[in-house]
Amino acid sequence: MQCPFCGNNESRVIDSREAPDGVRRRRECIRCELRFTTYERVHSLPLMIAKRDGRREAFSPDKLERSLQTACAKRPLEVGAISKMVVDIENELHKLSKAEVEGRVLGEMCVERLKVLDRVAYIRFASVYRDFQDVDSFTKEVEALSDPEPEGTGSKSQLRLIDDDVPRLAQRGRRRRAKQS
Repeated sequence: MQCPFCGNNESRVIDSREAPDGVRRRRECIRCELRFTTYERVHSLPLMIAKRDGRREAFSPDKLERSLQTACAKRPLEVGAISKMVVDIENELHKLSKAEVEGRVLGEMCVERLKVLDRVAYIRFASVYRDFQDVDSFTKEVEALSDPEPEGTGSKSQLRLIDDDVPRLAQRGRRRRAKQS
């Protein structure tokens, strides 16, 4: 393993632990004695994605992460939420034990997770993935998100398009500071 600090190819393993997607190893460089972390995972057969147009393409976690980041741009998400989603999706795809998965299956996995994670990101992703042909079909999808969940589910799922509780800027007056004596 090459040291990221000095480029030396010799290092020793200080600690090894199980990680969600492989093994985490703490290493120390023989030359500079600085420590660094590596993550290892079993290399499996390449997973192929069957596209709508009939093409076959190797699954790329990086490409999936870029598309999810585009959908989640400027959204208030936890750090690492998208990377975790990509790892979860990749693990689920491998659990299917198929050499080839339809792009539709991958898309639905993304849509399901985005719907829970962030509704705006979900709509952004779905607008490209589902390829809405007209405004009505897009509007129906947004309205389906804003319908309240059935009684007893215990979660607020309604998407608020306009927040009526927030006073309008034009209606708010400036507050004066109290004079100190």
